[in-house]
Amino acid sequence: MNDTDVLQHPRRNLGNRHRAQAERFVKLADRDPENATQNLAWAEQNARQAVLYDFTDERNWRSLATIKTTLEDEDGLHVVLEDLFVVLGRESERLDQLKGVELLSIGCELLEAAFLADPLDAEEWFRRKGESDLLGFSVRCKGLDFTDQRANIIYGRRLEQIRRAGHDDLFIELVQHLLAHRPANHELWMELGRLHERREEVDQAWLCYDHVQSLRPHHTVRDEFLTRLLGRMDGKEEQPWSGPSVDTRKDFLAKMMKLTPKSESVDAVVEEQEGEQDNKEELRLKALIASGDGAEAFFLARSLVTSGEKWAEEYLALAKEML
Repeated sequence: MNDTDVLQHPRRNLGNRHRAQAERFVKLADRDPENATQNLAWAEQNARQAVLYDFTDERNWRSLATIKTTLEDEDGLHVVLEDLFVVLGRESERLDQLKGVELLSIGCELLEAAFLADPLDAEEWFRRKGESDLLGFSVRCKGLDFTDQRANIIYGRRLEQIRRAGHDDLFIELVQHLLAHRPANHELWMELGRLHERREEVDQAWLCYDHVQSLRPHHTVRDEFLTRLLGRMDGKEEQPWSGPSVDTRKDFLAKMMKLTPKSESVDAVVEEQEGEQDNKEELRLKALIASGDGAEAFFLARSLVTSGEKWAEEYLALAKEML
């Protein structure tokens, strides 16, 4: 896990601390007009830190947007709202709302409207929106961009609420979209593996646990699952089960690859250069890595390595570094 991963996992205590500091500086600015500019600058800095450390708390976003409005920083307010919409899944129509809009007068209203439509707290979202419109959420979820780690976390928590309500099949269907966009979410892979294990879907559980262990080699969850499984079999099988077939693994990786965000520029590069290189898979891997498409590169390289293509191990390592 890199520094960005650490920062983008919610840390509520630090978020609360920085928001409280921001509020103190706002009060100081009100009481001391001569030093208001300096105090508001400190308030803004702490409010930004609050959002950085805990993007799941609406109060942090509200504090930062209010301070930007007070500072009459319209460009800064635009960035705050744009960033919030990224966290909410990057719906293009939401971003389009910000074009050409005078934000200082209505920016905070737009923020509250976004929270009303999409509460950041997963339990609140499910209470207000989730159970009553699972079909609509399913359709919407399949069309969103979850490459941003924060969006992946927000929607992962929503899907967990759906699973807890007993909608296991819908959870399995939708969680694959999140994982295809951000394969490095090992916690979500783990949760999916546990669900498959409870449902006695052995191949699928193994595939999820194998993915976790590939991403985090010190987490030996695949090996532990195999030990549990063999213990339950207790000599009932003539041949010890050691994992799903190669074809099953390849089919799984191909399905995940199809769900990854697609880049027209990569397709154009591959089409332009395919006559210059015999190995089409290597050409695509190079184009994907060059364009920053780590998710598709990861699943493609894993599929090739699973098929025994040793040369793809180098590209798999590069793709892992990009996740």
